Amino acid sequence: MSTAPSPQLAGLTSEQAAQQLARDGANALDAAQRRTVWGRLWALLREPMFALLVLAASLYLVLGDLTEGLTLFVFVLAVLALTFYQEGKSEAAIDALRQLSQPFAQVMRDGQRINVPSRDVVVGDMLFISEGDRIAADAWVLQSDQLQVDESLLTGESLAVTKVGAAFDEALVHSQQPGGDELAAVFGGTFVVRGQGVVRVTATGMRGQMGRIGASLNQIETALTPLQKQTAQLVKVLAWITFGLCVLMILTLGLRNGAWLPALLSGIALAMAILPEEYPVVMAIFPALGAHRLAQEGVLTRHINAIETLGATTVLCTDKTGTLTENRMKVAALAVGDASAPRLFNINGESLPDDFHGLVEHAILASAPEPFDPMEVAFHALGQTWLHEEHLHPDWDLVQTYALSPALRAMSHVWRASEDAAHIVSAKGAPEAVMDLCHLSPALQAQWGEVVHAMASEGLRVLAVAQGRFVGDAWPSSAHGFDFEWLGLIGLSDPLRPEIAQAIADCHSASIKVIMITGDYPQTARVIANQAGLQGGETLTGDTIDAMSDEALSAHLKTVSVCARISPHQKLRIVQALKRRGEVVAMTGDGVNDAPALRAAHVGIAMGARGTDVAREASSLVLVDDNFASIVKGIRLGRRIFGNLQKSMAYIFAIHIPIAGLALVPMLFALPPLLMPLHIALLELVVDPSCSIAFENEPAEADVMQRPPRDTLAPIFGFQQMLASFFQGACVLVATGAAYWVSLDFSAEAQRAMVLVTLVAANAMLIFLNRARNWVAVWVMVGALTLVLFGIYVPWLAAPLNLALLDLSQLATALGLGIASVLAAWFCLGLLRYDGPFKGAEHG
Repeated sequence: MSTAPSPQLAGLTSEQAAQQLARDGANALDAAQRRTVWGRLWALLREPMFALLVLAASLYLVLGDLTEGLTLFVFVLAVLALTFYQEGKSEAAIDALRQLSQPFAQVMRDGQRINVPSRDVVVGDMLFISEGDRIAADAWVLQSDQLQVDESLLTGESLAVTKVGAAFDEALVHSQQPGGDELAAVFGGTFVVRGQGVVRVTATGMRGQMGRIGASLNQIETALTPLQKQTAQLVKVLAWITFGLCVLMILTLGLRNGAWLPALLSGIALAMAILPEEYPVVMAIFPALGAHRLAQEGVLTRHINAIETLGATTVLCTDKTGTLTENRMKVAALAVGDASAPRLFNINGESLPDDFHGLVEHAILASAPEPFDPMEVAFHALGQTWLHEEHLHPDWDLVQTYALSPALRAMSHVWRASEDAAHIVSAKGAPEAVMDLCHLSPALQAQWGEVVHAMASEGLRVLAVAQGRFVGDAWPSSAHGFDFEWLGLIGLSDPLRPEIAQAIADCHSASIKVIMITGDYPQTARVIANQAGLQGGETLTGDTIDAMSDEALSAHLKTVSVCARISPHQKLRIVQALKRRGEVVAMTGDGVNDAPALRAAHVGIAMGARGTDVAREASSLVLVDDNFASIVKGIRLGRRIFGNLQKSMAYIFAIHIPIAGLALVPMLFALPPLLMPLHIALLELVVDPSCSIAFENEPAEADVMQRPPRDTLAPIFGFQQMLASFFQGACVLVATGAAYWVSLDFSAEAQRAMVLVTLVAANAMLIFLNRARNWVAVWVMVGALTLVLFGIYVPWLAAPLNLALLDLSQLATALGLGIASVLAAWFCLGLLRYDGPFKGAEHG
């Protein structure tokens, strides 16, 4: 252990920290600022739909039609307000996620070690860092214990550097640069990959190294997702088609009668009718609000595009401890004595026999003095209950540690009992690793292996414990340099979470393969897997994986349900092998070494309670409660989001068919225009909340977890769905044509009113047909119809809209035609399908 001489670790008081925070500001980098109202307004006005609305309103004013121009501007403001509301919900959801996912740091305040948000860390704070932590700020190392830090974010070098403790030196603080080995400086944003230490904060926020190079780590991904790119391409194609049709319409009408400004207005109306501006809106709102819903289920979204993939997951690789189990370890059984006839003791409330005191004593000494790991907590708890004072050693000094590593699955601690006595060495770890440290003969290893197998077959996690002595301070390079004596075995139980069996069953019904990956003994892993509902399948061990080629591993994983004695680098091979088989892989992890596997998986899922900052940074999702059942809830919600997105896109496509037809058909037959920009703006107020609010609130289908995962290569809105939506829209267009035909003897204003009522009634039925049947959808339907009826029956609205009053029979006819059109579409499409009644846009 490298320690600064007489370090002052008192830290700051809360008052001092508050004053420093007020003086320096938050420990945060200058991230992209949230858009201002004016910035959002400018962005909206650059959208084609809003630009067309403003242009149309301006042309009305140029033509001297003040009433229509001002009315259209009112509608522009209404559409702006609705869009602002939708964008506001989306941005609020993202901001809430940023707040939920902010990291914490452990500091000394008022003489107590407490956790505070990293943004509240100030200069002068004493910061406690350990393996897996992201360092909150630039700092000086006062104490270090095998402290190694990954500074690749600042230097580009992937090799971790060693940090040493030293007395605080104000003159050297700002001369230290990242990348140096054996230095006493650490830097904000870098990661601890090994060991632990105590550091004194020297710079925060933009004053640190990270701030000076302008990097930012704690940002939620905002890049376009594949679905957004698909949709943007679709809108772009439709925009060019729209542009061509509009130019053709303007030229045709202008050349026909010489009235170019009215022709321009008709062209604008056609563009507004065809262009599906709602697609980008729903593509932004659904994932953002979906991420907010996931957070309410205990799953934080770090990368929004993970929501697209979550519902398509085909293989779910999960840890055992803390994810399937409760992570409440307790010692259940002990084994000591002769290997041929070991003495076993089950912990059941009886006092611990003296023969077992040494085993528990050295298990505690091989653990952290202030334990965090649940197994080490269990050892300390057992010792406090049953061991006498002479076996607890609070006055001993820990002078050297040997951490667990892939090469040796055991950890060792060296203790100084007094100045002139030999050092005491304690080790614990995997039985085979401790057997190796103790140099047991093959016969003894086989005998103790049978005991391990028997304990593991009861579902216990089994560790072995050994002790040794060492004289002098010339520490060996590894724990193999000590002479160890075998003490015995400890079996720990960790009960399965009660909701796991149902969650596993849900995965199986959804055609999702679950593979349990654990470092446990194979027999222990299999018992837990059977309890969880993973009865079938093979058990694959880490040693077997190492002996396999990549191709053989890919083929073998088809029949595997449990992987035991797995190290982190083998997790990565498992993920890569599954991906080669074409699987969509979700992987859980919590440790520093899990980061490569989490990053390689399609959906990396880090643990929020026991996970490291490194694992969280590498993941797409974070489980707040570390519970496997939360992953299944997330998959269900991911499928719901994607399904509702499909329904919304089908509806948008269908409703634009009659709107575009009503703008185009009159031109083709030299009829007076039915829909002008004013009416298109009114319909925008109907369509926008329908496609976003109504469909986003739709609950998941009852059988959403009985369907196989969707094909990630298939388009979100395929040809079959597009054809079905086109047929729906065409039926509505025919109904509006019928409304126009039955009203030929009416005034132009009455004809327009009949057509609008028919269209809005059909719109309500389209929402229902495309499977939005929640109360929000009902209110949207009622609101849309009410809005149009107000436009007809309120004189000061009817006049600028060029609408006339309809009598009861005319209103009933228009409503009936609208409803009948969608019912006809539903009936006809039902006859064309061979797999049962038509279900609207229920695709995937």
